[in-house]
Amino acid sequence: MNIAGKIREFIQENLVVWEDDISFSDTDNIFQLGFVNSLFAMKLLNFVEIEFDIKIENNEIELVNFSSVANMERLVKSKLMQAHE
Repeated sequence: MNIAGKIREFIQENLVVWEDDISFSDTDNIFQLGFVNSLFAMKLLNFVEIEFDIKIENNEIELVNFSSVANMERLVKSKLMQAHE
């Protein structure tokens, strides 16, 4: 499974809404849609760091970086590229 797929699966398994037919695109803002909350954001940060073996720096912990699957994927790819330099 690719980066976006892993992130999407984690989000879907941990949604704060309880409807079975929830769907969202990789570019949808999951916070604006009400699918996740600030407590989930910390859980999501922890998941990303562990799953992809990266360290998110304090200055990178911004809502924009975690607002969509696409933004998280971009952040993870950037961190992975930095680790291989």
